[in-house]
Amino acid sequence: MKYIKPFWDNEYKKLDYRKEIFNDDYAIDEWRKQGYDNDVDYFSGKMANHYDPLPTWHNKIVEWVDDEFELKDVGCCYYRMDTNDIIPNHSDAYNVYTEKFNCKVEEVYKVLLFLEDWKSGHYFEVEGKPIINWRAGNYATWVGDTKHFAANIGVEYRYTLQITGHK
Repeated sequence: MKYIKPFWDNEYKKLDYRKEIFNDDYAIDEWRKQGYDNDVDYFSGKMANHYDPLPTWHNKIVEWVDDEFELKDVGCCYYRMDTNDIIPNHSDAYNVYTEKFNCKVEEVYKVLLFLEDWKSGHYFEVEGKPIINWRAGNYATWVGDTKHFAANIGVEYRYTLQITGHK
């Protein structure tokens, strides 16, 4: 896993996080067949995005993304998973993003930045490879419809920053 030295404070904890229902009915049907019987409300975390007041250091994150990845049309979503929030193995569809920016799923690049150190019960997986014991500043990247999985079965919030762009 890659790393950037954290330069942020805990302003992300004070954002206006809102639950947005996971909008892929096919995925939810598949998860139910696999035995996930969660209420639909728990198939997602809570989000704060560019429409909301953002941390004072947010622009520095965008500058880092520009320097490190050279992505176009960067979007950021601050994400909080509460206890029992889970998003089983899935691929992001990027329907709105690819239509808005006229690109293909295969060109979409995702960065998941861990905003604080791992805590017991926090889980992340990319292409079947589990990631735990992360430190604030660790990040994972993938392209297109790569399968990934996230969960919080711990008792403390799990905070990440989801960054989307394309080449």
